[in-house]
Amino acid sequence: MTQTIEVPAAAPAPGTPRIRGRWSLTWHGVRTVAALELRQRVRSTRWVVALVVWTVVIGALTLLMLGALGTVFGTGDAGMTRASQGPVLFAAVTFLVLGLGLLVTPTLSSTSVNGDRNAGTLATLQVTLLTPAEIALGKLLAAWAAACAFLVLSVPFLALATASGPTSWWALLRVVLLIAALLVAVCAIGLGMSALVSRTAGSTVLTFIVVAAVTFLSPMLFGLTYGSVTSTDRVQVYSMPDDWDGSADVECVWRSGERDVAHTERTWWLLAVNPFVVVADGAGRTALDDESDVLGGLRHVVRQVRAGAEGKVDECWMNDDFEGATSDAPVWPWGLGLNLALGAVGYVLAVRRLSIPTRTLPRGTRVA
Repeated sequence: MTQTIEVPAAAPAPGTPRIRGRWSLTWHGVRTVAALELRQRVRSTRWVVALVVWTVVIGALTLLMLGALGTVFGTGDAGMTRASQGPVLFAAVTFLVLGLGLLVTPTLSSTSVNGDRNAGTLATLQVTLLTPAEIALGKLLAAWAAACAFLVLSVPFLALATASGPTSWWALLRVVLLIAALLVAVCAIGLGMSALVSRTAGSTVLTFIVVAAVTFLSPMLFGLTYGSVTSTDRVQVYSMPDDWDGSADVECVWRSGERDVAHTERTWWLLAVNPFVVVADGAGRTALDDESDVLGGLRHVVRQVRAGAEGKVDECWMNDDFEGATSDAPVWPWGLGLNLALGAVGYVLAVRRLSIPTRTLPRGTRVA
């Protein structure tokens, strides 16, 4: 009869190095990496110059737009001037800050990993007790803090635009928070590209390509796919009566007919991922319901696109009684979620690329 004897595993020798898993996180480790990154940025003279140039550019363009809008809306009643000028200025400054932020932010994180690797400082962090997740998150927080510094410098000019018209201060708060959330997504994308590509120029270009794809390519794809989602359906048509004599004063009627209908409810997400759409839709009711509410108009159009035609077509443009397809469901959570998902992919990619292969570890090293 064979007897099986279980031999207990030998305890690791004292002093054997023990490495935590790649996804282990501690606030101390993240804060250490972030503080190191920010300290290096503050010591750079180019950082201070960039902040000064940003403030001067945003301030100058805001004042120029304020003067130009004052000239355009400077006739008529003073109340109408303020009600018309404020929403346009707020939308213009909001898009200006967001657009410049999308241009500046990729440069803050797209060289954070490969730049340190080329300088020989990344290996020093990797051989410490810091995990890849802590290194990546620390670099991400540092880049985001730098991007938010530019955003904070823009808040006074956004506040000036808010104070110049009947725009809600809650809209200002929502705009700032949404822009900050979009910037962290861009920072994460740049971090992933810097870990994926060895050359800093290549990672910066790839980050700009991804940002350009969600900003410009997605609306282009929406337009290019418009024909593929259009079909001939039998719908209710709101049009002029058969005996219409061409006069402006006409009562439109409902009738049934076949029309080409675009089912944009299938492709609305291509517009939702656009950062400008996210901010415009998430800003809420920025001003009075008039033609000068640029953000409100864009929000209304995008929500109509999400709703689709819903079996109704308006051919009576001179009559305001038409109640077409519309949706009160917000679009910005989906668009912001898609952007953050891209950022999450970049962060995961950075963590995996920062991990030291097990075969390169000393013999006897334990991985938690």
